[in-house]
Amino acid sequence: MLNTLPHVRGTLTPDRPLADLTWMRVGGPADVLFQPADVDDLSAFLAALDPGIPVFPMGVGSNLIVRDGGVKGVVIRLGRGFNGISFDGQTVTAGAAALDAHVARKAASEGLDLTFLRTIPGTIGGAVRMNAGCYGSYMADVLKTVTVVLRDGTVVDMPAADLAMAYRSSTLPEGAVIVGGTLLAPTGDADALNARMDDQLKKRDETQPTKDRTAGSTFCNPAGFSSTGKADDMHDLKAWKVIDDAGMRGATIGGAVMNIKHSNFLTNAGGATAADLEDLGEQVRKKVYDSSGITLEWEIMRVGQRSAD
Repeated sequence: MLNTLPHVRGTLTPDRPLADLTWMRVGGPADVLFQPADVDDLSAFLAALDPGIPVFPMGVGSNLIVRDGGVKGVVIRLGRGFNGISFDGQTVTAGAAALDAHVARKAASEGLDLTFLRTIPGTIGGAVRMNAGCYGSYMADVLKTVTVVLRDGTVVDMPAADLAMAYRSSTLPEGAVIVGGTLLAPTGDADALNARMDDQLKKRDETQPTKDRTAGSTFCNPAGFSSTGKADDMHDLKAWKVIDDAGMRGATIGGAVMNIKHSNFLTNAGGATAADLEDLGEQVRKKVYDSSGITLEWEIMRVGQRSAD
């Protein structure tokens, strides 16, 4: 396959294992991993790539399970050419590979409040794709535009309103790769913003298994969220609560466990396969449905083929 791919200035790696690129440390290889040099390199590659070859954009793997059989086609992973951060008044322009925490810290130093991003693992591209949020703020609240490279190589700027951003979701054209975005950030006092982030980090470390191999929250909170991603306090159910009620805190399959510290964190406790993790997640979903009638939806993305496929 490698010999049939377009010429690039970046790096093409065949049969690249993906486990070490994910927080869960599981999964098989990509047929090809492409690390583009910049937007022009990515655009030219996609324009020349056989339309029948699937592509999958991958961030830092913080919200991802790669299945044991690996990922067919081309996995695209953005790097240094896509992690810039700049400021113009209250407008923050960030590359898709910029870490959420880094954007939050740099914005605070400019007196801009993107503090909700500080404790969100991953990158701006993933935060846009999943409408990431916490502490009552979401990407939908601050996103102005997103720059994407379409599957045919066309580079377009899309208004945030075109993304249909909802709770832990957004809508993008099939095969599109997010390469950057602009955010409109509220102003604030730099010292106060930094103090808030320090407090957020402390609370996160007290309540979440930040030292364990997880991919963040496993399941979306079950119901009562509006299209803007805002919680309806009348129906603000928590995934961890229904998991606990189903008796699944601490449940295990192989090396996978529903974390004792926070039961909505599916964890690789050592030696887990992707199948262990996904099978345990599905078992939790069944137990929760049987006990409460609630169908939990995965927040973690699962991609690729199981080994038996």
